Amino acid sequence: MEGLSLLQKIAVWALPILFAITAHEAAHAWSAAKLGDDTAQRLGRVTLNPLKHIDLLGTVIIPLAMLVMSGFVFGWAKPVPVQFHRLRKLRRDTALVALAGPGANLIMAIMWAIIGKIGLFFYHSGYESALFLILMGSAGILINVILMVLNLLPILPLDGGRVLHSSLPDEIAESFGKLEPYGLIILVVLLVSGFLENIMLPLINMVYLPLLWLAGM
Repeated sequence: MEGLSLLQKIAVWALPILFAITAHEAAHAWSAAKLGDDTAQRLGRVTLNPLKHIDLLGTVIIPLAMLVMSGFVFGWAKPVPVQFHRLRKLRRDTALVALAGPGANLIMAIMWAIIGKIGLFFYHSGYESALFLILMGSAGILINVILMVLNLLPILPLDGGRVLHSSLPDEIAESFGKLEPYGLIILVVLLVSGFLENIMLPLINMVYLPLLWLAGM
């Protein structure tokens, strides 16, 4: 997306990032409600309305700052409150609620691939304005795949950490759970050291590149 102005980059990335984080959190809320905890549902979080999920720092300030500084966009929404003890089967349902978010991002990535393919069709038919759909489709695939892969890392409180915690024997799960307060620190250390990129990039490419190929991009 080199050569685009700042306003053009915002136009390309705005909807993909908004709906990526919105779908992720709404999926957590919906699955929790289906499995016994309606806390998020009562707060109106089972919705694709971005206004219900926006976090000022994570959804607005950080993405805009990253766009200006690096040309890439990343962010997060308000976490969905889940009272795990209210779930019908604690271990199983905790894992299912956790997996719902990354699952929603995979579905969104596929939908953006379809949008990109439609844009490509019209672009090859002579509609140059369809280039916008191609760029937005590519951005939508990328941001959703990144969110999916990041959240599946086996680190608490990420979704992958929840799944792992639910799968471990009781004693090991209890010890693993004690690491949750340090999850953000672990992520920052991995990011600064470069290990996070080394871990995530191959996993991202495993999903991102096939979706680009399927979209014809």
